[in-house]
Amino acid sequence: MSHNSTCIQPSMFSSVALPIIYIFLCIVGLLGNSLSQWVFLTKIGKRTSTHIYLAHLVTANLLVCSAMPFTGIYFHKGIHWEYKSAQCKVVNFLGTLTMHVSMFVSLLILSWIAISRYATLMKKDSTEETTSYYEKIFYGHLLKKFRQPNFARKLCIYIWGVVLGIITPVIIYYSVVEVAKGEENLCYNRQMELGAMISQIAGLIGTTFIGFSFLVVLTSYYSFVSHLRKIRTCTLVMEKDLIYNSVKKHLLVIQIVLIVCFLPYSIFKPIFYVLHQGEDCQRLSYLIDIKNILTCLASARSSTDPIIFLLLDKTFKKTVHNLFTKSNSTHIQPHG
Repeated sequence: MSHNSTCIQPSMFSSVALPIIYIFLCIVGLLGNSLSQWVFLTKIGKRTSTHIYLAHLVTANLLVCSAMPFTGIYFHKGIHWEYKSAQCKVVNFLGTLTMHVSMFVSLLILSWIAISRYATLMKKDSTEETTSYYEKIFYGHLLKKFRQPNFARKLCIYIWGVVLGIITPVIIYYSVVEVAKGEENLCYNRQMELGAMISQIAGLIGTTFIGFSFLVVLTSYYSFVSHLRKIRTCTLVMEKDLIYNSVKKHLLVIQIVLIVCFLPYSIFKPIFYVLHQGEDCQRLSYLIDIKNILTCLASARSSTDPIIFLLLDKTFKKTVHNLFTKSNSTHIQPHG
């Protein structure tokens, strides 16, 4: 048996707890996101750019949730499967491809939502006398596009095409070339968890992309706060407080989601690639366990988005409330 096949061993948490967590997140995510998609596509009449972004975000969430059972099965059965068995290849390819494409698409859309919400505020103020010429051009003409439904549709389609075009060849190369060169015996092994040079470089680029998305949201939020401080000195601000608070809440929640779910993963990934060098099998097993736990945390965001929609989108919240109110009134209505 290959040394690499026995070098790393999944912990009890990875082989038992992670599969259970993934299945739970899958069920919750599929139910919540299916309901959200149904509301966005059939129950909301006038769709704003934000609703279009959210509909595509839900699609990405559904794909992430559909990949979770593959990932859970891999952690539970991978130590027993043969390395080049059909089930190992299928679970690894479908789980890895679907998970990564959907996560990167959702990150981009979260960034566009942050820009769109910021543009909503700037639309209200780009005509003010205190607004500079630069701000009128930048906010009045450039950011305005992110609020246009047609632009939002084209941008989301473009996002899917670009992410699929970049990630799919990397995953195919990883599955067909890198995995084929491996001399492992078990599906759960060092080669599968670490990847070779190409996939590691792609992983670092992806981590950089996560940091860029976080930077976009962070910049939008603090630019908003800075702008808000400036206009607080102007008149008639009280009339707009509800709009300002709504935009601020949207940006802050998106920022918190990225900090909690994606930031630990993006910080640890480069550290992981540096520390995994060497032949200390016990340390490598610990590092892989941490990586897999943080990956699970990053994918968990897809299952919790419907709760965020209820907190942030008034139209969505009102629609869901009306649906459940009508459903309850139908059940308790007495038969005459």
